[in-house]
Amino acid sequence: MAVLAIFVLMRLATYISDLLYRYECVIVPNFGGFVTNEVSAKVNHFTHTFYAPSKQLTFNAHLQNNDGLLANYIASVKGVSFTNAVEFINAEVKNWKQQLKNEELELENIGSLLLNKEGKLIFEPANSINYLTSSFGLNTYVSPAVSRIAYKQKVKQLETIAPVLNTEENKRKTPTFIKYAATAAIIFALGTVGWNEYQKVEYNNLAAATQIQQQKVEKSIQEATFVISNPLPAITLNVAKETFNYHIIAGAFRETENAEKKLQELKGKGFNAKILGVNKWNLTQVAYESLNDENEAINKLRAIHKTESKDAWLLVQEF
Repeated sequence: MAVLAIFVLMRLATYISDLLYRYECVIVPNFGGFVTNEVSAKVNHFTHTFYAPSKQLTFNAHLQNNDGLLANYIASVKGVSFTNAVEFINAEVKNWKQQLKNEELELENIGSLLLNKEGKLIFEPANSINYLTSSFGLNTYVSPAVSRIAYKQKVKQLETIAPVLNTEENKRKTPTFIKYAATAAIIFALGTVGWNEYQKVEYNNLAAATQIQQQKVEKSIQEATFVISNPLPAITLNVAKETFNYHIIAGAFRETENAEKKLQELKGKGFNAKILGVNKWNLTQVAYESLNDENEAINKLRAIHKTESKDAWLLVQEF
């Protein structure tokens, strides 16, 4: 019982679910193996439903030999011995088999198992989760059928523009007063241009003089020396570094982009989420929150199990 108490915060199905993201087969000793096969994206043309690429999950009752994958993973995550991890698995399998004698066995995020009349296990996979990491964020969706509308082409009638011909009637002599007015306008324009050029020269001379004066002032300020006769003594602060070694894990991701998406999602929900880095399986771990008190961390984890996800688990780092 002392060994099993270590695993009170997580069920065996959670460890299996974690491994299904990375491996094609996860064997539960003395019970069976969960096998994944990659399926391409597909479209249902009748319901207009689009399905993202995914991993199809099946169960093989003949795969019962302990390959060490599940036990080693549990031992590493919980920081216990391989023997203790095997004892935990055997105890869980015993409970599963006992439950199957009376009712259906539900494994969260994996599926359901049921014994038929011949005593064989029938597996129904859960459709709520996609174990293909490259399809993270791609959900099944329904697109309404595209309706096609026929438009009538509008034809524009072109107007014929008759050219204007120069005739003897159009050639009229320009009045004399218009000639004088045009000459006066030209003289006025030339005078205005000359005055504007004069103004520009005066403005440039004034700007140059102002810049020289400003440079002299700046040079005087730079050369000035300020001496403080009674300086204040330096203050030394000793700040104790606070360690956060209890991490509530939301998930581990092969792709960094997926870890960033999960981080932003948790922050959007108000969690003080953070990326812990890459573990020894080369997966980027994302935490709901990191704490420095064990009791507080356990209480937070229980709250997350109730409100967010039962897949969350507690990682303890020793410093």
